[in-house]
Amino acid sequence: MKQSPNFKNGKFQNLSNTPTLAEGHSWFKVLYEAYIKNKPRHYPTDIIPSVKTDLFNLPIDSNVLVWFGHSSYFIQIDGKRILVDPVLSGNASPIPQTVKSFKGTDIYTVADLPDIDYLFISHDHYDHVDYETLIALKNKTKKVICGLGVGSHFEYWGYDNSKIIEKDWNEKVELDNGFTAFVEPARHFSGRGFSAKNTLWASYVLQTPSMKIYIGGDSGYDTHYAAIGRKYGSIDLAILDNGQYNEAWRYIHNLPEDVLKAAQDLKAKRIFPVHSSKFALGTHDWDEPLVKITKLNKLSYNFPLVTPMIGEIVNLKDTNQQFKKWWVGLN
Repeated sequence: MKQSPNFKNGKFQNLSNTPTLAEGHSWFKVLYEAYIKNKPRHYPTDIIPSVKTDLFNLPIDSNVLVWFGHSSYFIQIDGKRILVDPVLSGNASPIPQTVKSFKGTDIYTVADLPDIDYLFISHDHYDHVDYETLIALKNKTKKVICGLGVGSHFEYWGYDNSKIIEKDWNEKVELDNGFTAFVEPARHFSGRGFSAKNTLWASYVLQTPSMKIYIGGDSGYDTHYAAIGRKYGSIDLAILDNGQYNEAWRYIHNLPEDVLKAAQDLKAKRIFPVHSSKFALGTHDWDEPLVKITKLNKLSYNFPLVTPMIGEIVNLKDTNQQFKKWWVGLN
């Protein structure tokens, strides 16, 4: 870690100066909006709709993605099973019952998952690295791919060291014949408890024998998206965080308009906006991320948007697949 060019003065650093709060915003205002201001549609009162796909019995030659809400999803591609940032315990906080999942979003547990070839971890915040879920996954996971330092959590929790692959930005992992994970920057931060920036946050370009998938993790908009687009050419599917944002922390979380700019920079063929619809970590209405990105995309970009219900099968090779606007009409 200390030898990394991204580690300075005892902490990992973003490529660009990244203040926690954007100019013109104060902690007083942020705390007021988070804890005092009335937010009538912060949580849904209706049950979030879902479907339950049997992940054990997917044909091995099917190329699909299944979303679990927020930033957790399962990919089966070219014969490999991949899991990203799984949080299946119903809570996204170290304090039980404080950041609870929305009603209807917890239809999957670890028992519903088959053995996982590659578990990708973008960073170690509690809404991406969930102790309860990862303990249950220990014997189902063949390899963990993560940024520098993040593997220490897995090691502490009893994962075999031989399973853990930690990498720096601009490094790669040859996973199997035709499968390569390229580790790329994100504009965010890390930390569990009171620690911050002592492990590395990352995004990934996953090259499979037939597709290029961008696993964006959490990030604010910056020049790294265009750099990745130039480096790898077009991306078949860009998975980008779109939710739990705020103008006050636009440097560390994409706003919906940033997601569309990032996808353009990445030369993405399709966008899957995540980081929404399961936990209330921002101050916006629970459905605002999907409402806004759908409207902005129709006005200015016209990317094919991947917006499945939790559990719905996304066909990775069907770029014309249509998705119902399942959030419309829900309170």
